[in-house]
Amino acid sequence: MVRTRFAPSPTGYLHIGGARTALFSWAYARKHKGTFILRVEDTDLERSTEESVQAILDGMAWLGLGYDEGPFYQMQRMERYKAVLQQLLDEGKAYHCYASREELDKLREEQQAAGLKPRYDRRWRDSIATPPAGVQPVIRFKNPLDGAVVIDDMVKGRVVVSNGELDDLIIARSDGTPTYNFCVVVDDWDMNITHVIRGDDHLNNTPRQINILKALNAPLPQYAHVPMILGHDGERLSKRHGAVSVMQYLEDGYLPEALLNYLARLGWAHGDEEVFDLDQFVEWFDLDSISKSPAKFNPEKLLWLNQQYLKKTDSKRLSKLVVPFLETDCCDPETGPSMEAVIDLLKERVNTVEELADAAVYFYRPLTPSPELMAEHLTPEIIPVVREFQEKLGQVEWNKPSINSLMKSVVAEHGLKFPKLAMPLRLLVTGETQTPSVDAVLELIGREETLKRISAHMKSFA
Repeated sequence: MVRTRFAPSPTGYLHIGGARTALFSWAYARKHKGTFILRVEDTDLERSTEESVQAILDGMAWLGLGYDEGPFYQMQRMERYKAVLQQLLDEGKAYHCYASREELDKLREEQQAAGLKPRYDRRWRDSIATPPAGVQPVIRFKNPLDGAVVIDDMVKGRVVVSNGELDDLIIARSDGTPTYNFCVVVDDWDMNITHVIRGDDHLNNTPRQINILKALNAPLPQYAHVPMILGHDGERLSKRHGAVSVMQYLEDGYLPEALLNYLARLGWAHGDEEVFDLDQFVEWFDLDSISKSPAKFNPEKLLWLNQQYLKKTDSKRLSKLVVPFLETDCCDPETGPSMEAVIDLLKERVNTVEELADAAVYFYRPLTPSPELMAEHLTPEIIPVVREFQEKLGQVEWNKPSINSLMKSVVAEHGLKFPKLAMPLRLLVTGETQTPSVDAVLELIGREETLKRISAHMKSFA
């Protein structure tokens, strides 16, 4: 059975690159009816935080990437790691190294001065010297001295690394804490991981991890190293490119399915398909369709995708998403028109839930138009026309066709074009010049509130 895992370090938020790795790992397991595991690699005690753990869990939940097992925490598996460390020591496949920091620094300086690649010289590998007193040793893995590691990577193809290029990796620090590369190996072994799908920044670790797995007589998973995501300028993705926490996209009004759709297309493609749901993605997804080249993050494309999803998202669901934004903007959604009706009117015109909420504000509280716009559109010529419309509006049947008919009748009577009345009405009722059809807006705001807003502003023209 296929078993994949997503194994983030809780040293920050769940970012775009991590979310894509999680998506690909999740999709591969779903495609092959396998198991997807969440593992939190929290051995970096200085940088790991509970807040970061929660940010990862929240991000996975919001994206809807459910895991079948976990979350597992490495810090809860210390006894298991220590037992495997002892096994390697007992079998002569690892050893204690007593080299001090000063010795290693001197060695590095000498190697650099000689034009050599800095690496540990294995001075304690087979040493029979008496250990220095008072020194807490690290544990190093006895990397094979000959041969090569061959990785048949499911994305990059065959990668061959000579063992002569690899030094004896530290697998436990002087305080006894196992290191990342060692914990990963034991976890993948114990959890029967069959496919390791991760960013290609881990490719340098893979030969070391394979050698440790072989020393433990453990089965080797298949590896798939996914090229990194770059900014639009070709540089490594960073905050300045918009590479923020996945949860920031929630706060900015993006839909999770839009973000997932976009992440799926970062380095993977199925023909020319641009908009597709998760079920379609799982059906189409396979590792051999992943590009070998880095993908470029395009915020404008993500925004466009989000707009496509907003248009077809049920207004009842959008209502629940819009309410928190409106409440932050001092609106009480209970006091205005039907939220679903407002969203039906507006959702074709916006890109995000946040923009949708901004566009809906005037339905739930009056906005004050700028004096400049009032002076531009409420001219002495048009004020009497607005007053006449105001008087007749109190008597008309309150629906869009009747309001539209009245507007056309009034402008025709005065020999004006429709916008000459529509624009001032927009300003008086909504405080803005860009809205959907003004008759539809007035219908939703309601007769009483509409007349109240018009009267409030027309008093200044008495």
